[in-house]
Amino acid sequence: MTMHALLSDPPRGGFLGSYLDTLSLVERLHRLLLDVIKDEFERLGQLEINAVQALLLFNIGENEVTAGELKTRGYYQGSNVSYNLKKLVEMGYMHHERSEIDRRSVRVRLTARGDLVRDQVGQLFRRHAEGMEARGIVGLSGLDDINGLLRRMERYWADQIRYIY
Repeated sequence: MTMHALLSDPPRGGFLGSYLDTLSLVERLHRLLLDVIKDEFERLGQLEINAVQALLLFNIGENEVTAGELKTRGYYQGSNVSYNLKKLVEMGYMHHERSEIDRRSVRVRLTARGDLVRDQVGQLFRRHAEGMEARGIVGLSGLDDINGLLRRMERYWADQIRYIY
């Protein structure tokens, strides 16, 4: 279902129509990114790990974090973060260790196997960046503009969650 279908009378233009198009595009881009990662891992014969887990490993990188920090740092938005962390630990992509201070808290970091996945995703992203730049799809200033706009939207939505108008 598209964002337009969510409204009983979809707009034909104007700000609301463009806003809904943006929301739909962001949603589609995220799903497409996961498909691109999935295809890359299938090409590499890396079938044990899914795209969400690979992206999670990439985003964690060299950090040591808790599950809660993954969400607050913007690394992971899914509701099943605990499931994916557990699977990644079981498969040997992550280490986990209970905090000495708060036994309920578990800190995770990548293993050498997790580092390999992070590097594979990083190489994929480097190839994409080089390809987009070489083909003139988008340049540095264009990406800076897009990122600035999306950060402002992110702040606006975060303010809405906190009921700041």
